[in-house]
Amino acid sequence: MSSLKHAVERAGRIADRIVPPPSGITVLIYHRVGGGSDSGVDLDADEFERQLEYLAEHHRVVSLADAVAEISQAQPEGWATDHDDVGSTPGVVLTFDDGTDDFVDVVAPLLERHQTPATLYAATQFIDDGEAFPWGAPPATWTGLADSTSSGLITVESHTHTHLLFARIDALTAAAELDRSIELIGEHIGVAPTHFAYPKAIPPSAAAEIEVRKRFVSASLARSRVNRPGHTDLHRLWRTPIQRNIGLDAFGRRAAGGQRLEGELRALTTPIRHRRAET
Repeated sequence: MSSLKHAVERAGRIADRIVPPPSGITVLIYHRVGGGSDSGVDLDADEFERQLEYLAEHHRVVSLADAVAEISQAQPEGWATDHDDVGSTPGVVLTFDDGTDDFVDVVAPLLERHQTPATLYAATQFIDDGEAFPWGAPPATWTGLADSTSSGLITVESHTHTHLLFARIDALTAAAELDRSIELIGEHIGVAPTHFAYPKAIPPSAAAEIEVRKRFVSASLARSRVNRPGHTDLHRLWRTPIQRNIGLDAFGRRAAGGQRLEGELRALTTPIRHRRAET
C-alpha cells in the first residue's frame, strides 16, 4: 500500500471511531476476481474466497432485490436494535461491474460453493460483440452468464450498453444506452433488468437521471456510505469499492460500512480524473 493510501486508510479508521457507521445495508463493488491482471480491482481468487467466508461468519449477505425492499421501508419488520438476531441484522450486498469472463469462470463457482447471492451489472455491448473491454479484459459470453444465473443466486442487471459515462449526456443518448442494454439482457438472460449502476459510479446529468428513474427500481453510485432504511434514495444507492490485497481487517471495516472518508475523497476525485482523460 502506498504511503498516501496508508494515510487515507488510517484517517478513515480514526473518522469511523469518532462517528461510527449507522445501521443499514452496505453494498460492495467488485470488478474482477482471478483475472490474472495487475489491476488494483482484480482480486486473487483465494482472497475473494476468504472474504466470502468472513461475510458468512460475521454478516448477513442478502440479494440486491431483498436489500432494496428493506431500504425502501422506514424500518424493516423485526429489525434488531441490539444486533442479536442474525436474521434481522443489517446486511451486505455483493455487486460486480462490467461482465468480464472471470465472473463466469471464477466468481460464479465460488458464489455457488458458498451459497452467496450477488448481482452483476453488465455492460452489454462488449458481451454481445465478444470484444475485450477498453482496459483489455475479455468479456463473458451470454451463454456463460445465462448458465451462471441458473443457481438462483446471481442476477444480471444493467450497466449501460457501451459503458458510457452519464455525466454529460442528453436524454436521447441515455435512453438509447439503457434500452439496448435492457433488450439484450432480456433476450439472453430471460429476465429484463430492473436495477442499474452508473459507469465509474459518476453521477448523471439531470436529463440522463430522469431516463434511469423511468426504467429501473434502483440505481447505484459509490461513496462508501451505508444505505439506511427509510433514509436512502433508491436511485442513489451507495456502494463501497473493494480493492485487492487490503486484508481481512480492512475488508471487515468496509463491509460494516466503514472507511467513509476514503469514499468521500474518491467521489470528489473520480469525476475530475475522467474529465481530464476526455480532454
